[in-house]
Amino acid sequence: MLRNRVITALCGIPLIILAIWFDVPLPWFTVLAGIWGLLAVFEFYRITGVVKSISLTCFGMIWTLLFVLRPHCTYEFVLPVILASGIVLSLVLLLITPKRAGAFAGWMWLIVGMIYVGWMLSYMVALRLEAGRDWLFLAIFATFGSDTAAYFIGKAIGRHKLAPRISPGKTWEGAVAGLFGAVIISLLFTLPTPLQLPLSYGQAILLGLLISVFGQIGDLAESLLKRNSGVKESGNLMPGHGGLLDRMDSVVFAGIVVYIYYIYIIA
Repeated sequence: MLRNRVITALCGIPLIILAIWFDVPLPWFTVLAGIWGLLAVFEFYRITGVVKSISLTCFGMIWTLLFVLRPHCTYEFVLPVILASGIVLSLVLLLITPKRAGAFAGWMWLIVGMIYVGWMLSYMVALRLEAGRDWLFLAIFATFGSDTAAYFIGKAIGRHKLAPRISPGKTWEGAVAGLFGAVIISLLFTLPTPLQLPLSYGQAILLGLLISVFGQIGDLAESLLKRNSGVKESGNLMPGHGGLLDRMDSVVFAGIVVYIYYIYIIA
């Protein structure tokens, strides 16, 4: 298990770094986010049963991609247009397709998947476009630091369960270690390096704490979804880590936190 996690990380992290670093001739991170979003929302639809309807699944994947690409459009009302059209057109599609048991519940999961994966992932794209690569690196690597510290410390000394009914493996010891892991990585971005950000030590500590807290909330939320759906992992595309949906849960929550902080505090 650990060996697979390490091998997957060693293969995946360089790809993410390259996609974020270079934005010519194509916005490579947007390309990566779009592919990731399509595969992640398919996993979401698989575990919630939406894939039983091919038409709804295809519709949800297309609108998820529209959400991910949204930051590239400067039109003021593009977000409400995408959201409203997604709701209305999917309802029309639901009405004209052959009826089956639980069709309306499937439609609700369709909308949730578009928003949970597409809309939230779009903030990562917006962070890259509006704030630049270094802020996106902060969101991603502070989340990795939080997850890594929580995993290893939780495995080593974790005794007190954090949320046993949702995720039995998570402990308070691991959660606290995750806070320290994110703060340490965040503080590294105050050092005079090519990735240095205009942050004081206090701001870096605050951002690290927020990234870890909201990242862990996102992780627990996805664990609750999987538990209610009766699955252990959302997929098996990433050996040792599960599916793509499993790997984006904490990162997108952290990305939204950093984006909001940048827009309202820094910019």
